[in-house]
Amino acid sequence: MKDLFSLAGKTALITGGSRGIGKMIAEGFLHAGARVYISARKGGQLEETAAELSKIGPCVAINMNASGADGAKAMADAYLKHERTLDILVNNAGAAWGADFDEFPESGWDKVMDLNVKTPFFLTQALHGALKAAGSKERLAKVINIASIDGIAVNPQETYSYHASKAGLIHLTRRMAVRLVKDNIAVTSIAPGAFASDMNRDARDRGDMVSRVIPSRRIGTDEDMAGAAIYLASRAGDYVIGATIVVDGGVSLIRA
Repeated sequence: MKDLFSLAGKTALITGGSRGIGKMIAEGFLHAGARVYISARKGGQLEETAAELSKIGPCVAINMNASGADGAKAMADAYLKHERTLDILVNNAGAAWGADFDEFPESGWDKVMDLNVKTPFFLTQALHGALKAAGSKERLAKVINIASIDGIAVNPQETYSYHASKAGLIHLTRRMAVRLVKDNIAVTSIAPGAFASDMNRDARDRGDMVSRVIPSRRIGTDEDMAGAAIYLASRAGDYVIGATIVVDGGVSLIRA
């Protein structure tokens, strides 16, 4: 039981790991004993984050735009230059786009769907062999997709492609889980609520105001996100297949 939540000896790849939720998960994994690779398309901040997190444990930066099938393949190739197997893949990189219904552009639709839905599928596909090599019936390899409560309940913002992409990712998680568990790979997802990040600027800049509409009366902390991810990534989560864990302080329960 003392090793139930340990990630000692495990390797993890976290896309969009230079900031926000990806960084929270990366830091948690390092404290749990994993060797962590983080990726982002902006190299400066990525290198800074990798240097900062390397004070905790081994953290390697991969500067790569993983969007779409081609980006996913390039990301997998870059990772496989470092490692032959992969214990934990966190599909976290994401994008959002907001516009009025009558003005919502195709470019805003395609950008979000490519990164939020297409990339998790094709990156997992490209790393299937590495995940399969790492997994066993005694200890499954893990794929964790970062969805959103916007895939479960509607918010007032006109982020049409974002809502659709996160709902799609939650269902894609279930479909992938049924197939990949045959290869000793557990696929799950996390649906975060309000966490301070560049993507959720309301939580970052107006946390006190946002907290008023959350049943828990606070926004999420780094530890809240890290704890959920460590649970799914560790032996503790080996019997959790295809599930989406909502980490939102209860806000999705009171949304329309």
